[in-house]
Amino acid sequence: MRKAIYLLSIVTSIALLSSCSNDTKQGNDLASKKAALEKLKTEQNALADKIEALQKEINSLDTSEAGATAKLINVTPVTRENFVHYIDLQGNITSDNISYVSPRMGGGQVKAIYVKRGDEVKKGQLLIKLDDAVLRQSVIAGQKSLETLKTQLNFAKDLYNRQNNLWKEGIGTEVQLITAKNNVQSLERQLTASEEQIKVSEEQLRGTNILADVSGIVDELNVRVGEIFVGLAGLTPQIKIVNTQNMKVVTQVPENYSTRVKAGATALIRLPDLNKEFKATVATASRTIDANTRSFDVEIKIPYDANIRPNQLAQVKFQDYEVPNAISINVNTVQTEEKGKYVYVAEQEGKKLVARKRMITVGELYGQLIEVKTGLTEKDQLITEGYQNIYDGQTVKVLGKQ
Repeated sequence: MRKAIYLLSIVTSIALLSSCSNDTKQGNDLASKKAALEKLKTEQNALADKIEALQKEINSLDTSEAGATAKLINVTPVTRENFVHYIDLQGNITSDNISYVSPRMGGGQVKAIYVKRGDEVKKGQLLIKLDDAVLRQSVIAGQKSLETLKTQLNFAKDLYNRQNNLWKEGIGTEVQLITAKNNVQSLERQLTASEEQIKVSEEQLRGTNILADVSGIVDELNVRVGEIFVGLAGLTPQIKIVNTQNMKVVTQVPENYSTRVKAGATALIRLPDLNKEFKATVATASRTIDANTRSFDVEIKIPYDANIRPNQLAQVKFQDYEVPNAISINVNTVQTEEKGKYVYVAEQEGKKLVARKRMITVGELYGQLIEVKTGLTEKDQLITEGYQNIYDGQTVKVLGKQ
């Protein structure tokens, strides 16, 4: 048998060399090279078929060498189970409720800071106190001015009442009465304006108290006592509060999956840092494709967990294909030729266990498993080790069996 294979190898080599020599003489242009390649492929396939047929004949006749040349293999029974395909992506955890704190009444110099990074704060809690000396003096001055106006108004009202009583008794002139009345009305308007101005000053004074807009965790604190607080230092927020009660995973899905990933789809979320995995549902899927990344954003709501932090990495799997009771095998056992894909199975033929080539059609691939649509049944024993260098009809032996 070995001599026959050796002779066939020599014949094959001579035929290939002869063909290459003839093709060289035909010319070096692209068309002739393509034609030569096709001719070589045809001859190679024909020789391979002859070798395979001859090997089968030798195996059936030469029983003395069958045990000696048995190829050691391992087999796995073909079974049926649910085959599921996922789209594997990576995302980031973020919050629905993030607050970038800024002063309501304009920036100012920081006099005191009452929190530190990582603190949990409540909505309305005092975070920072800005310099309020000028505004406080403005309020005090306004209040003193208001008291003066009130005194003047009371005096003007008293004069008006007296002038009015004299006018009723026929004493005095009408001009004096009108003047007294105008003085009262003018002071009343001034008093109203002063009260409004004090309200503005008091509101500005309250604006020096920087309060938390939402409850959450102080995620960033980039300001110190003596610095000017305006909300942003360049492009960096000076205070950032994150509410961790409502967290979500945001990921970018390639546009070729736009028909497979939609709102309401099931997703598997895995947090490798926490070694946690759970199911979730797609909350929103953007209808716009990003022109640069050729992808669209997807948001997935996740349950509250005190250990989950914003900007943590999340592994996201979108289930887009499922076949119940399907046959799936290790993709490494699948080989390819011009006729298609094939695997080797072990079959008992008489007293010998032989390898048989099976042409198969495949479906989806996920991880190391590939779906087999046709070509295999549950009765088959798939060769999973030693399949690389065997041929159809070769005698095989399962490792560990006598």
